[in-house]
Amino acid sequence: MPGVQVGQVHQSNAPFLTGTTVVYTPRMSVASVDQRGGAPATKETDLLSPVNSNPGVNAIQLGGSSMYGLSATDGIIRWLEDRGEGVGLGSTGVAPIVPAADIYDLGRGGDIKARTTAEWGWVAASSATGGPVRQGSYGGGTGARAGGLKGGVGTASVHLGNDVYVGAIVIVNSVGSTVDPGSCELLGTRLGVGDEFAGLRKPLASECRSTGAAAAPDDLNTTIAVVATNASLEKAAAQRMSGNAHDGMARAIRPVHTLSDGDTVFAVATGSGTPLRVNNPADGRQLSAIFEAGADTLSRAIAKAMLAAQTAGGTRSYCDTYPSACAAFPRAGQWRSEGTSTVMTRRLFNDARRHLTVARLPR
Repeated sequence: MPGVQVGQVHQSNAPFLTGTTVVYTPRMSVASVDQRGGAPATKETDLLSPVNSNPGVNAIQLGGSSMYGLSATDGIIRWLEDRGEGVGLGSTGVAPIVPAADIYDLGRGGDIKARTTAEWGWVAASSATGGPVRQGSYGGGTGARAGGLKGGVGTASVHLGNDVYVGAIVIVNSVGSTVDPGSCELLGTRLGVGDEFAGLRKPLASECRSTGAAAAPDDLNTTIAVVATNASLEKAAAQRMSGNAHDGMARAIRPVHTLSDGDTVFAVATGSGTPLRVNNPADGRQLSAIFEAGADTLSRAIAKAMLAAQTAGGTRSYCDTYPSACAAFPRAGQWRSEGTSTVMTRRLFNDARRHLTVARLPR
């Protein structure tokens, strides 16, 4: 996606099974949000309302560790502050804008207190790059589960022509299943672009009967995402884009938006120039195309997250549960190896802590 970079950090060695994903926009970008799940863990979402004055975002966190992991944004904010990025405050400095949503993955690798902190946010932000994103059990999706199967992080994008792109990144951690209960196929693959899912097969009937498409759901979950375009949108149009993208979530996960989920979608527009407006009839056709693409792209990203996920923490992946479906589908391995996700180590943690040191209190 033009104008968007992604950084990820994770740790999957016990007692950890969690991580953080940062969506960074080097140019402050218009953004909004639509939250529909009944149990969200979010931060700074009120800033994104079209009736509020905030001009945009510098980054968005999609993280693990639920409400505790929201503290990872402190590290992202400090990284941005040190670069001079944020809303200008005159001689005071800058105010970086970093909304966040986290999934519930606590205790899935052992100790419930093994969770992300500001140091994790710093490491994720400092590793942000353009290009492909590592998908599957990485970043904020490291400890994800979806309908009893291993979840994770997934991305997808589409070119609409005239240099307009739409993309999505998602952490799939749903109560509902991403699997068709009759065929055991992934619901989101029906919207694949080109040969994106070529080689993926319908699971054998014996696998589908023996495993059951809807494993016992988790009690605490959430699917969180960012949909983005390099078109220029007003804030109200970004909010509409985030709301329409929930249609893509609903097509790929059933049930969705439950009282045990915190389903949240952010929308980001990185373009410059005259913004497209929801109350301008001349913009309606282009806006509708962007909104529809956002929903479809999110569905595809959800399917890719499930295919790239790997068995971990006692939770089996889709491809391990239905091996016949993935037997001739090497692309899942490609998605797991493209891009990067930094493994959090003690050295990186201590280095980040030094960066985050602030002035000591006076004696």
